[in-house]
Amino acid sequence: MKIEMDKEKPLLVTQTIDHPRQSVFGNFLSVFMENKAAVVGGLIILFYIFIAVFAPVLAPYHPHDINLDNKLIPPSMEHWMGTDDKGRDILSRILYGSRLSMGVGFAAVIFGGFFGITLGLIAGYYGKWLDTIIMRCMDVLLAFPGILLALAIVSALGPSLINVTIAVGAFSVPLFARIVRGSTLEVKQLEYIDAIRSLGARDGTIIFKHILPNILSPIIVQGTLRVATAILSAAGLSFLGLGAQPPSSEWGTMLSSGRDFLFTAPYIAIFPGLAIAFLVLGFNIFGDGLRDAFDPRMKK
Repeated sequence: MKIEMDKEKPLLVTQTIDHPRQSVFGNFLSVFMENKAAVVGGLIILFYIFIAVFAPVLAPYHPHDINLDNKLIPPSMEHWMGTDDKGRDILSRILYGSRLSMGVGFAAVIFGGFFGITLGLIAGYYGKWLDTIIMRCMDVLLAFPGILLALAIVSALGPSLINVTIAVGAFSVPLFARIVRGSTLEVKQLEYIDAIRSLGARDGTIIFKHILPNILSPIIVQGTLRVATAILSAAGLSFLGLGAQPPSSEWGTMLSSGRDFLFTAPYIAIFPGLAIAFLVLGFNIFGDGLRDAFDPRMKK
């Protein structure tokens, strides 16, 4: 409170009120934490990351140990999820398989995101004929269903986990490219971009230092949701015999080997299926929570 007096002027009272300023991250976190489902999704993801990192410690057996004397044992205190047709502990294989499935999911999204973001930035910033060529190529890729495009790529490259990663990442490229292009077109019209350009900043500086940081929100949301799709697609390709090959403990491969025992030992397929379902559910609801938190219209 300040009181100012002047001989020729009436008494003037001014008051300065300091309003607390909430940081951008704090505002985002408060909105995100209000979404209980998204918090649960985040906890599910953290749980899977934990078991993937500490699989050698948590697994009671080696995932590839074959013991024909213990084959097709139902869930028990010794084998919590039972054993498969070769006597291997299913729990141990699921724990180790989390590394493969999550690794493929993250690697495929990073692969697709790198090329998609780069192409989207170029198309959105430079426009004209570059934009036309790039986006028409993306339209061609989008014309094919994602799983069919992945099947074609894996068939051409051969069945392996690396080729599955490339194939699944390939059909993520046009999705990232379209989102980044649209966001770039919006941001590059802002006045501060014109001001930076007038000061002599190079295109690379403008794109990667001023445009890209301002369009990270939709990229992060899309990437989170695409991880779930990538994990599911990779498991599907492995189930068809085009991904990880036996004796790999990848979840899709485990599902494929368990389909022959659905009536005699259904747990062989049920537990890997549940592992995939819960992980995909976790990424989906976590991604929805991120989208709501990043959307300014959802903020109070």
